[in-house]
Amino acid sequence: MSENVDVVVIGAGPAGLTASYELHRYGIPSTILEADTQVGGISRTVERDGWRFDIGGHRFFSKVQRVEDFWHEILPKEDFLLRPRKSRIFYQGKYYDYPIKAVNALQNLGPKEAAVCIASYLRARVSPPKDQTDYESWLVARFGWRLYRTFFKTYTEKVWGVPVSEMPADWAAQRIKSLNLGNAILNAVKPKTNQKEITSLIEEFEYPKYGPGMMWEVCRDKVVAQGSKVIMETKVTKIRHENGKAYEVVAARADGGTDVYPATEVISSMPISQLVEIMDPPVPPRVLKAAQDLRYRDFLTVALVVPSSAVSWTDNWIYIHDPSVRTMRIQNFASWSPYLVKDGRNVLGLEYTVFENDADWTASDETLIEQGKQELDRLGLVKYRDIEDGYVVRQPKAYPIYDDRYQANVDVIRGWLTDYAGNVHPVGRNGMFRYNNADHSMYTAMLTAENIAKGTEHDVWTVNVEEEYHEEKASSSGASKPAGSLGTGRDAPVLPRKVLDAARSRVGGTSR
Repeated sequence: MSENVDVVVIGAGPAGLTASYELHRYGIPSTILEADTQVGGISRTVERDGWRFDIGGHRFFSKVQRVEDFWHEILPKEDFLLRPRKSRIFYQGKYYDYPIKAVNALQNLGPKEAAVCIASYLRARVSPPKDQTDYESWLVARFGWRLYRTFFKTYTEKVWGVPVSEMPADWAAQRIKSLNLGNAILNAVKPKTNQKEITSLIEEFEYPKYGPGMMWEVCRDKVVAQGSKVIMETKVTKIRHENGKAYEVVAARADGGTDVYPATEVISSMPISQLVEIMDPPVPPRVLKAAQDLRYRDFLTVALVVPSSAVSWTDNWIYIHDPSVRTMRIQNFASWSPYLVKDGRNVLGLEYTVFENDADWTASDETLIEQGKQELDRLGLVKYRDIEDGYVVRQPKAYPIYDDRYQANVDVIRGWLTDYAGNVHPVGRNGMFRYNNADHSMYTAMLTAENIAKGTEHDVWTVNVEEEYHEEKASSSGASKPAGSLGTGRDAPVLPRKVLDAARSRVGGTSR
């Protein structure tokens, strides 16, 4: 079969490399074209001066058994570390359990503040907001204004860049389910007799000792050894098509030259908005408009080198709810793996979500490093004078933004591809404009490889990114949440476009 199939894979991230590896099970090699200097995409491990940085943090845990098996087929057992799962909220110098547990939160707040929070909660129960269609009002009705401002408002607005009051309540209902402060407190203090077994979060996860990029570097070597080609610093500039099929991929090399690759199948993990823009002949105006109307949230990591002794917490990361700083979350790289850092030193990764081309995105590395040093000091986590060095890693198009037009736009693009380029297969997070984790991105690639090799008709678009399974143990009772806890499902709000555009204009950024 490989003699009759020319597969071009666009992108050497988890989806692209998984697709190539899976095709080799059927004797089909591929040509992988990667625009970057490094494989792994968002899951790459960035190395600077001997330090290694994980972009966003990647816990290797999945309930997709096929993905788990794949990971262990790529890397031997000795290359995985078993790491404890620990992440908390840091607020006013104290650490709070995450997902939030009501009793722990009230204890940490202290008697006076806890009393104020409970009073605020009771007022909200007596006189809740009349209109609870937005996320803010929905939360206030269940927690009161005080706890809402402490544990929901600041972090959520840092992540999405829009006011909580403008976010939809249906997302809140999906994410937080039936958690109610009063019920959570009662569950905590009532006798524990006759309670059913509940599901709890996983307590540990696997992690490649040199970071997630190690997985994809080894995967690259394996597909090359089996006969595929991985061509770096090569940007796809055209996909030529006719009679309902793509037949040729044109790519620009770093040296300015151009190469042309015949293709009977194209697997694309490049942003679907960019995929549409390079079709030759061009797509109709309505399809191009749909592609250009998709929006993204971008990601920055400011990695700061500090003495190991300066870091007292062992969490994988902590969530920062303090409104006086811009960072939303801080990674503790030594807690992911001691192989990421050097003896006697640690690296803390301050994470920021931004719109591309806003002030933070375009700031110099020196400016961002200085900002990060000041924020660590202001939070009381590490003294300014103890911070030794810093690095900046930028990740464009890290998160697809679900606004109230995105689904219609994606449907227009899918429809056109089906009719006019049926052998072009979008996979992965950016390739499908889906808020996937790495395991779901990999699974879409696995199903696509099967469709190409075996003629199956798996619908990869039904791989659900919003199943609430991530980092949860199985339960024989069927319960899905720890009592009094918030879930960690991988979902995203559908943001009103007018609110999103207003937020972008305030920071002077774009998110195409």
